[in-house]
Amino acid sequence: MADEFEWMRLERTIDAPLADVWDMWTKPELFSQWYGPNGMSIPVAEMALEVGGRRKICMSMETPERSMKMWFTGEFKELSAPHRLVYTESMCDEDGNIIPPESMGMPAGHPEVTEVIVELAEKEGKTRLKLTHIGVSADSGGAGGWAQALDKLTAHFV
Repeated sequence: MADEFEWMRLERTIDAPLADVWDMWTKPELFSQWYGPNGMSIPVAEMALEVGGRRKICMSMETPERSMKMWFTGEFKELSAPHRLVYTESMCDEDGNIIPPESMGMPAGHPEVTEVIVELAEKEGKTRLKLTHIGVSADSGGAGGWAQALDKLTAHFV
């Protein structure tokens, strides 16, 4: 997958212990507190936290003009607590059936399955986070959304 598609990488230093940041990624009730770009809420965050386990996330935005929901599903590929988390991600319908990215307004050629790699390391009582999303280009809206989400995650511990 890594050779076929573009990818983006973001890094943050979070003023929190490693175990707390790991929990923010792996406990649905905590994940839903920070995930998604500004203005989005996470009404559904389901995670079967095991290799081969499924995940399903709903991002929702309500404005006076419209409401929008985007669903994502994937599978956990690697869980090396509390340092490394790897999962696939695809757009899906509410039932978890994968749908073509173009049906949600993504550009033609956007991969149906992408891969998210989260690497965490503790340094001087803080956590260094490195996020790589294979299949999402560094200049895309997805990269911008990730940057906002990681800013929200970082701010959660301030």
